[in-house]
Amino acid sequence: MQKKSLETILYSTAGIAVMLVLVVVFNFIASAARSRIDLTQEKAYTLSAGTRAILKKLDTPVKIRFYCTKAENATPATVMLGSYAKRVEDLLGEYKQAAGGKLTIEKLDPQPDSDVEDSAHLDGVEGEALPDGEKFYLGLAVSMLDQKQTLAFLDPARERLLEYDLSRAISRVGAPEKPVVGIMSPLPVFGMPSNPMMARMGQQGQEPWALVNELKNDFTVQRVGMDVDKIDDSIRVLAVIHPRDITDKAQYAIDQFIMRGGKVIAFLDALPLVDSREQNQMLGSIPNSGSSLEKLLKAWGISFDTAKVVADLNFKMQLGGRNNQVQEAPAFLSLTSRGINTNDIVTSQIDNIWLPFAGAFSGTPVEGLKETVLLQSTPDSQLVDGFMANLSGENVLKDFKRSGTSYPLAIRLTGKFKSAFPNGKPEDKKDDKKDDADKKPEEKVADKKPDDSLKETSQENTVILVGDADMIYDHFTLRQMQTPFGNLSMAMNGNLNFAQNAIEQLTGDKNLITVRSRATQNRPFEKVKQMEAAANEKFQSQIKRLEESAAEAQRKINELQQQKKGDQRFVLSPEQQKELLNLRQEEARTRKNLKQVQKDFRKEVVSLQTRLKWINVLAIPFAVAASGIVMAAVKRRKTSAK
Repeated sequence: MQKKSLETILYSTAGIAVMLVLVVVFNFIASAARSRIDLTQEKAYTLSAGTRAILKKLDTPVKIRFYCTKAENATPATVMLGSYAKRVEDLLGEYKQAAGGKLTIEKLDPQPDSDVEDSAHLDGVEGEALPDGEKFYLGLAVSMLDQKQTLAFLDPARERLLEYDLSRAISRVGAPEKPVVGIMSPLPVFGMPSNPMMARMGQQGQEPWALVNELKNDFTVQRVGMDVDKIDDSIRVLAVIHPRDITDKAQYAIDQFIMRGGKVIAFLDALPLVDSREQNQMLGSIPNSGSSLEKLLKAWGISFDTAKVVADLNFKMQLGGRNNQVQEAPAFLSLTSRGINTNDIVTSQIDNIWLPFAGAFSGTPVEGLKETVLLQSTPDSQLVDGFMANLSGENVLKDFKRSGTSYPLAIRLTGKFKSAFPNGKPEDKKDDKKDDADKKPEEKVADKKPDDSLKETSQENTVILVGDADMIYDHFTLRQMQTPFGNLSMAMNGNLNFAQNAIEQLTGDKNLITVRSRATQNRPFEKVKQMEAAANEKFQSQIKRLEESAAEAQRKINELQQQKKGDQRFVLSPEQQKELLNLRQEEARTRKNLKQVQKDFRKEVVSLQTRLKWINVLAIPFAVAASGIVMAAVKRRKTSAK
């Protein structure tokens, strides 16, 4: 009996020991695999195809030194940064696994006055000052041979851009020479230093636009003047931003740049809000006239109306107005997937783009060119006067008439371009006429230079045209947030992603596009927008008819008052009194009906929003409760069957 009991104890002990070994081995294997389950709809925490393509192309080992402080004191800031550091470490583990032995990761803790802290400084990683005065290091350095890229501080606010920042750093050490991107614009996109007088008053200069700073991370950015007669040959892509009052000479320079194989992306504008050079003391900043590349567009078979903007009931936004009252802005567009080309690599991963008062492109490209629409309105749209759209969105809604046309808001032209200047370089209009008047005919012939301009591209080329320049201005792309680490910027939409994607595609690098485009995800109530558009179409016709009826009644009353003569100015005949009474009663009834229709319209919209809100709130609890009831019923049936 004792022997049997001893055997039982030995077998039990051995079984527990074997189980312990299996658990340890399983944990070791699982930790080495670093597999994560990504439950987000857009797979935001799964390595994208672009990242895997970059890692697959590595032919030389890459080393990442990850600097992270292990804080001794637990404060809200250190806890938050420590939690974020763990997620960064997990992501680096996935990179290492996907790189197939070409990537090594070294984790370092830069404590104060240590050799590791000195190493961090040499790598360009700087500690972030916490509220208690201590420094917290959270950065990394990517190196390949003698090339190095540094992420000085991994900002938690850029977590959705973390994969892009890391993939870009790895891509840059593998290709150290950056393509050159030129920017031509009359706007201060490169920032403006403060003059001494303003500096004494404590006012700082204007910082460069966020787009310029982002492009500098990927490219060598070069300023191009608005009066150039030739684009530098080193420039691969030229970005033209709001080319207001551009001269023929500058358009000729762009034309010849395209003829030589250079790529162009032009942000035109029908109602530029960012250009505030014209001021009015009573009204403040007034939008300037629009911008276009008229001669170039005409040669390509494209038109761009600088007097009209697109209003769309499905993409309209609500903006803050006077006295903090929300106002409808049907021409301030917030494009969803309905207006974004999901089949093109530039826009396929972007789900929301803001276009403040964008113009539309029309026309048919000339023979040899192919048009691809990247952004467009829905058929529930209309071309409206730009100034009136900016002045009052409500008036646009009252007079809105569905066009049934989807207006192109951004297009790409590909093919062989022909020069818009078949006669060669345009002559200067200022001094040339005076000089020619003083010259003899034989001198004019001798001075005439031979036409060496290019007439057609030798190979297929690409030009991207966007109907709005405000979309890349910081005010319409970034949301400023106050945090314990200072003022941080968060992307409000995919505008910057769109601009960077387009430029990156023109330079030939497509891998980073799919990585960056996942940074911003927007899930608007598209069904609500559609139903609101239907309600607007239903009620606005009644509202307009009643308003016209009330205005007609008021006009007749005024005419009746003007018919009084001399001693009748204060006395009305019985017929006039009766007619005036009928008109005032008709006006009162009309205005009462108008108020009721407007009330019904608001009530229907609010009721729709409320129904959808309750459906979203109760759907999951109802589904869980229903599944519980079903499971209980099935279990009870099985129990009763036994």
